[in-house]
Amino acid sequence: MTSCQNPYKAFILAAGFGTRLRPYTDDKPKPMVEVNGRSLIYRTLDKLRTAKISEVVVNVHYKADILVQHLNNYTAQHGDIIIHISQESDILDTGGGVKNALHYFEDKPFYVIAGDNLWEDSQISALERLAKVWDSSKMDILTLMQPLENMKLTKGVGDYDLLENGLVRRSIDKNGSYMWSNIRLNHPIIYKDVKSYKFSFLDIMDKCEAKGRFYALIHNGNWHHISTPEDLRSVDEYYKNYEVIKDII
Repeated sequence: MTSCQNPYKAFILAAGFGTRLRPYTDDKPKPMVEVNGRSLIYRTLDKLRTAKISEVVVNVHYKADILVQHLNNYTAQHGDIIIHISQESDILDTGGGVKNALHYFEDKPFYVIAGDNLWEDSQISALERLAKVWDSSKMDILTLMQPLENMKLTKGVGDYDLLENGLVRRSIDKNGSYMWSNIRLNHPIIYKDVKSYKFSFLDIMDKCEAKGRFYALIHNGNWHHISTPEDLRSVDEYYKNYEVIKDII
């Protein structure tokens, strides 16, 4: 087993328009939307810092200046993390955006996280679990999957089923038992053979699945799919109670 116990770089996808979350995204990118007073991207950066990630690349497009200033404010407060900005004049999609920034990652496995992610960890953090299980001899992607049965606040989609050996199988009809979290460790090599400049990461996932090099762990905490204003209001109300109780404990 070739583990990746100390990955120190990550990529955050933050260039999209967040159309379905309007009006909350009318004046800001979706990763800047707040849950209990703290933006989604700040919450992700907090978790990356806890996992000792020292460099993060963030791609930007929609309301880019606002997001860049938001990120500058974060690094001004926290000197232990470097944030590189990957500016996209045109949206490059979820695969092309990462490929455009590969030069930051030195051919080593790195985390990729959607900028609208929101999750809670158990005793061992999700990022630490991925790093401990990573095996570059057989994996090109290792991701977290969320059981649909555990999604109480937001609606889940049955993207995948998991096989007994940890491999995944995409559910074309969306009747799978798990939703893909868009939190993953992956190897840079999977992007290099793609000739397109703009493409979806789903294309790469399908190729890695066909090669038997796409693995997953079941997330053992809450993960929230914030897609609509109703989702945001539901999760925000939950966090207002959850974080008060957490602080008391």
